[in-house]
Amino acid sequence: MGLRDRGRRDAAQDLQRYQMRQQLMSIGDDYWIEDGAGERAFRVDGKAARLRDTFVLLDATGEEVATIQERKLRVRDTMAIERAAGNATVRKALVGIRDRFKIEVDGGADMSATANVVDHEYEIECDGDKVAAVSKKWFRIRDTYGVEVEPGQDDALVLAITVAIDSLT
Repeated sequence: MGLRDRGRRDAAQDLQRYQMRQQLMSIGDDYWIEDGAGERAFRVDGKAARLRDTFVLLDATGEEVATIQERKLRVRDTMAIERAAGNATVRKALVGIRDRFKIEVDGGADMSATANVVDHEYEIECDGDKVAAVSKKWFRIRDTYGVEVEPGQDDALVLAITVAIDSLT
């Protein structure tokens, strides 16, 4: 192993990894997000019987971290993320071969995602730098995919964006 490979391995160890496993027959799309060690880190609580899709992202202690809610009567499909640390809006592009999303963050730099959502393969970027990668290929279990968050990023915001993109597709 050369120095070049060691640098890549060290950078990969700094990534925060999460596993999202949706339950197919759950009421209201409730599921857990586990960290790289397999511990439950966040819970997505889907609110059933509402006119618009609504999800609440809770931390491991049950405290609300974000509310993710579909915005109706818009030209483009839109999900709003409401958080104490600042709100964000995820909008799906109108046309394109691949699914594209624009993420506007209040008080922060805007992000984008270009995706092959059928395969759950996409990256979230900010100013050309990768913020997170989402992939279903890392797991053989049905409806399970991984999220790798780059160091220094807001994990809860990235996971809320991932839930929003998943809902918009």
